[in-house]
Amino acid sequence: MSFKEGDQVQIIIGRQTNLGFIVEINNSEEGLLYNNEIYIPIETGMETIGYIKKIREDGKLDISLNKQGFLNVIERNCSEVLNKLEQKNTIFLNDKSSPDDITAQLNMSKKAFKKAIGVLYKKKKIIINSDSISLTKNN
Repeated sequence: MSFKEGDQVQIIIGRQTNLGFIVEINNSEEGLLYNNEIYIPIETGMETIGYIKKIREDGKLDISLNKQGFLNVIERNCSEVLNKLEQKNTIFLNDKSSPDDITAQLNMSKKAFKKAIGVLYKKKKIIINSDSISLTKNN
């Protein structure tokens, strides 16, 4: 089967390796979902949607649970931060927070978090404090 980077595919989570999980793609091919790309609970046998992140030179497929592309990812991460802020009013995270704390609270990487809060700050939707972020009054 022929895939292109960015293609949406059906995946079944397979066995775990040191790098991540081997996944079955569209009941025909295998790919790898890297540990550092996983921000939701997954388990062996779970079926879900994935995306072809990269086709390596050796023909092997790297898979992501998220659609690739700067705007798709940033928009989704901004929404995640705003949703959490609407629930809690304040999130006790900032750009100095540990990657583990950010992942635990928002299911995203530190890099993704920093980009999202940067966009939200420029749009004047959040206030960045020394130990937290909160919604602006006009939000």
